[in-house]
Amino acid sequence: MLAREPGSSVQTEKIHQALQIVIDPELGRSVVDIGLIYGIRNDIDGNVAVTMTTTVPGCPAAGFLVEAVRNCVAGIDGVGNVDVRLTYDPPWTPDRITS
Repeated sequence: MLAREPGSSVQTEKIHQALQIVIDPELGRSVVDIGLIYGIRNDIDGNVAVTMTTTVPGCPAAGFLVEAVRNCVAGIDGVGNVDVRLTYDPPWTPDRITS
């Protein structure tokens, strides 16, 4: 489930929507639709932290995906620093894929 900070839902939703353009090269779907985005947090200064995963630890596309997410979020008006963290806890499963 995507974590959202109280009081920041508008900017968080904007970030979540923007991430639809980041496509996982292996599955050909957005990182949002396949459930790779675990959390988005932003503060009143516009700093954003994204927690994400990949389909498997050691994924060869991990670096590409982290940079693509960072660049996508950084391009949104009002966003300051962007920190993208990779986690494998909990591990990704196909159950996270949305329609």
